[in-house]
Amino acid sequence: MYILGIETSCDETAAAVVASGERVLSNVVASQFDVHRRYGGVVPELASREHLRAIVPVVRQAMEEAGVGRQELAAVAVTCGPGLVGSLLVGVTYAKALSVSWGLPLIGVNHLEGHIHAVVLEQKQKGDTLEFPALALVVSGGHTHLFWVRLEGEEYAYRLLGRTRDDAAGEAFDKVAKLLGLGYPGGPVIDLLARHGNPRAVRFPMAKMKGNLLDFSFSGLKTAVLRRVQGAGMEEEIRRRRELLRSKPNPSVEEWLETTPQATLDLMASFQNTVAEELVRRAAAAAVEHDARGVIVSGGVACNSWLRQQFSAAAVGLPVFFPAPKLSTDNAAMIAAAAWPKLLRRRFSDLSLAAEPSLSL
Repeated sequence: MYILGIETSCDETAAAVVASGERVLSNVVASQFDVHRRYGGVVPELASREHLRAIVPVVRQAMEEAGVGRQELAAVAVTCGPGLVGSLLVGVTYAKALSVSWGLPLIGVNHLEGHIHAVVLEQKQKGDTLEFPALALVVSGGHTHLFWVRLEGEEYAYRLLGRTRDDAAGEAFDKVAKLLGLGYPGGPVIDLLARHGNPRAVRFPMAKMKGNLLDFSFSGLKTAVLRRVQGAGMEEEIRRRRELLRSKPNPSVEEWLETTPQATLDLMASFQNTVAEELVRRAAAAAVEHDARGVIVSGGVACNSWLRQQFSAAAVGLPVFFPAPKLSTDNAAMIAAAAWPKLLRRRFSDLSLAAEPSLSL
């Protein structure tokens, strides 16, 4: 049973065809990095416009690569939130049009649930068993959420345990990268350069939460980095890195290192290490408190090599599951996979399905 998935929650236009929630036949992603890079972040109005341009050819390519005709599809699944409202509207509206014109059921999917099912999908592909209840950490540019996930028959249930009260972890990476003249998206650049720094050279304060101790906060850490930069007189090296970016949009690691002193590499490594410690510490505490049988880590920040290493090194005492990088960032295969249990239980949406930018899970 084939499901066509569509994802347009932020700045990637994606479509995929997945068979029975476990076999990816196609997974097409059209990125908008080049459009938003000059502005140092995603511009919502531009994102919506680019989705309008890309949605038809991306869906067509996904269907062609899968070798599946519309008469063979069982349903059309689409991200309906959370995300940028204009971006979501493009995907939801197009999915409704396909549902009506092709006579197929429509399934609305929560973007956060999709990230969790990226791991479920890969474990099914490997033939491995993922035991529930599990703790799920969804960490990306727009989200940092901790969920307790249980499986009842074929239906998944979620309970929110903690979330960021300000910046998401990925947002903090991108803002610090912009501050240091590393461009957008800056998280992957910090990951590359931090390998050449000392992760314990700078001791940043850990966030102390009142109320829910499983909540996160990264704005204080971002401000601490800003104060370090202002006090260290980094203006000249930041200017050189920005000039490098203007002359070459994708510098090599060697070119970045030529413009980056050791003290700055240590600063990046220490910042990255503090973010990882915050995520691992709270995830481990939640897993113990709620008797989880495994830990799922997904979302764009799950690509970060240091975060993966820290989870492996931490004494969590549980299996930790990361998706492959291509399924960690926004994609439509995870949306089609998350729609599979809903198809089995015939939990369909109607044409009143709306784009909900603050949709909760």
